[in-house]
Amino acid sequence: MSEPTPWRARRTRLLNRFHARLALLARAQGGFRTDPEPRTIGTPSRGQQLCEGHFLFAGVLVEAPETSIWDLPTASARFEDALHGFAWLDDLAAEGTPRARRKAQAWMQEWVARFGRGRGPGWSPDVTGRRLLRWVAHSGFLLHGEGRTMAPRFHRSLAQQARFLSRRWVAASPGLGRVEALVGLIHAGLTMEGKTRLVSPAVKALGREARKLVDAEAGVASRNPEELLDIFALLTWASSSLSEARRSSNPDIDGAIARIAPTLRALRHADGGLARFHGGGRGAEGRLDQALAFSGVRGGPADGMAMGYVRLSHGRTTVIADAAAPPETQASADGHASTLAFELTSGRRPVIVNCGSGKTFGPKWRRAGRATASHSTLAIEGYSSSRLGTGRIGGSESELLVDAPRDVRIERRDTDLSNGIIGGHDGYLRTHGLTHVRQLHLSIDGRTLQGEDVLATVERTDEKAFDAALDRDNLAGLPFKVRFHLHPDVDAALDVGGAAVSLALRSGEVWVFRHHGSATLTLEPSVYLETGRLAPRATQQIVLSSTATEYATRVSWTLAKALETPNAVRDLQRSDDMEPA
Repeated sequence: MSEPTPWRARRTRLLNRFHARLALLARAQGGFRTDPEPRTIGTPSRGQQLCEGHFLFAGVLVEAPETSIWDLPTASARFEDALHGFAWLDDLAAEGTPRARRKAQAWMQEWVARFGRGRGPGWSPDVTGRRLLRWVAHSGFLLHGEGRTMAPRFHRSLAQQARFLSRRWVAASPGLGRVEALVGLIHAGLTMEGKTRLVSPAVKALGREARKLVDAEAGVASRNPEELLDIFALLTWASSSLSEARRSSNPDIDGAIARIAPTLRALRHADGGLARFHGGGRGAEGRLDQALAFSGVRGGPADGMAMGYVRLSHGRTTVIADAAAPPETQASADGHASTLAFELTSGRRPVIVNCGSGKTFGPKWRRAGRATASHSTLAIEGYSSSRLGTGRIGGSESELLVDAPRDVRIERRDTDLSNGIIGGHDGYLRTHGLTHVRQLHLSIDGRTLQGEDVLATVERTDEKAFDAALDRDNLAGLPFKVRFHLHPDVDAALDVGGAAVSLALRSGEVWVFRHHGSATLTLEPSVYLETGRLAPRATQQIVLSSTATEYATRVSWTLAKALETPNAVRDLQRSDDMEPA
């Protein structure tokens, strides 16, 4: 059984409830000072599903065509947060039909009637900030055709939520949750009549939070690229809103934006999606481009390491590899055992991927997605390069990375013919006396990626540990596998009598995977985990299986475009990665 919720968490809930009730004293002082514009991106197909009564939140699908969104059975706290945060309003607005508007208006009015007096689970600062942003941004959509009857209650509720946030933002979850609360407060203060006094304190607080969150390397402690994008998008929203209102921004906010932009460009594949590491997904289509445009920060990707990742890019090919130690302590709540894993994209087509985060598909998939075997790298059978253990975050038990690589070394190896890296980590040193060393080299025309994976002992003490591990396995050797997970749209087949794998992309490109040495090549089932889908997508993985019996064992491989594949192809078909299944 889990331990009881600490008194501080109970106290926080009680204070939230108290201030939510106290906020009822707030009075709406009219409408908006300016016409707010939506800056969040929704998906029309998801809006259509909501209209048809298919509700997918926090990985749980509820089909209830005749049921109000507020009468759905509550599956979890994350499910409740998704409902009360109103991010789904983006999808209904993207759908944009009269039916979608009627649904949005009815569910908003029902929320005011049921929960507007400070009741229910939606009165936490994190969720209130998210909801306030959507209500203000989509106010035109919500009030269209219903202004006279709905507007007074709508503005009164907005005033109450703004007053609540002004007193409780400090209790928001550190990090993204607090940024959401503060940006919601800033946006409300800039757009609502009589709320300008809220802006300056919130801007100063957001500046302090930005300075605290964004480290010297322009990253966040979780090393989650999508979380960095979420924070960046909110900061740019706040900064551009302040500029449009002809108010001064904050040097810490603008400094964080200027530092983050090159990092995100370095973490973006050729198809525009983010690298999928440490619990992050590709990001909503178009969101990164929108945030970069609003930021006004020009230039290319960051040179060298970016938040612990290294990027190789030539021609139409990008390779992004996890080249640093995993996140530590509480920042590792969504961390993955992905050290030295990589992803490869050719043009608009992902080829080599990591399985991704399984947290929206339940605890078993979440755990499986964090394992080294779910990433495109080497793993000793039965072990991950980082191990999970129990820790506490905010009074709740969580699985953290408690035994992870800490000595991760990376060197650039650039020549006239290729750009590359050589890196190593000590994730298997304590358990097996072995260091994993990986080399990746991308040719300057982007047509060939050469790689080598080595398991080796470094010190004499490592040899003793390796010998002990062999003794435990009766000298049979230590089995390991090098995995290359494929995107579901890649059509893979064994070729050349099982000595190679041909990979056909929807663009018409053909890549060929080959290896050198004694490893066994197989094509095996895999999964692709993506937020917004009802279930994991079936896909395949290339697997090189071998056994370490000596102090150094190496496996070499190449992934190259077939000779008949041109350097550039017309690729007009859009991918549906982000669409629900």
